[in-house]
Amino acid sequence: MRSRVISGDDRQYGPRSSDDVRATLLALARDFLLAAGRVPGVRRIAMLGSLLTEKPRPKDVDLLVTVADDADLTRLAQLGRRLKGTAQARLNSGADIFLADATGAYIGRICHYRECHPRVLCRARHCGAVPHLADDLDIVSLDSDLVARPPLELFPTIVARIALPVDVQRILLADPNVTRSSET
Repeated sequence: MRSRVISGDDRQYGPRSSDDVRATLLALARDFLLAAGRVPGVRRIAMLGSLLTEKPRPKDVDLLVTVADDADLTRLAQLGRRLKGTAQARLNSGADIFLADATGAYIGRICHYRECHPRVLCRARHCGAVPHLADDLDIVSLDSDLVARPPLELFPTIVARIALPVDVQRILLADPNVTRSSET
């Protein structure tokens, strides 16, 4: 009996089409954007990563949120967990919510745990010191130029610094009330 070799994409997404995978991830990103833009202290939301390319089946949603020192990370963490959980349930996919402070410095990611307290398995440098912040800078770090000039800013205004795939334009940038600017 021969065993069938299953590619990583097929194992992750099964029979879903590329259009379905991308549309679902983009819709989830849009839902996060609309809710996170109302969180006190959120200054900017940008998109990074493979969803901004023509990659047929991106593995996840990557968002960069710039926050004020007094931002409500509890609410932002709830929204991030909802995004991650829904992406996992629908597509066996994921999401990362990267954080930058008001000075533009990368400070870590939203912690994926619901309750914030120090954990043995946590890779954050200061687990629990700032609720819902995983400052795992030894694991993941973003280049300062990427933080300063992300490829696509979505909030408070749209700034596209790269040519965007058609589905990104259709799903994320469809709101005519949003101010648009382009640096491409």
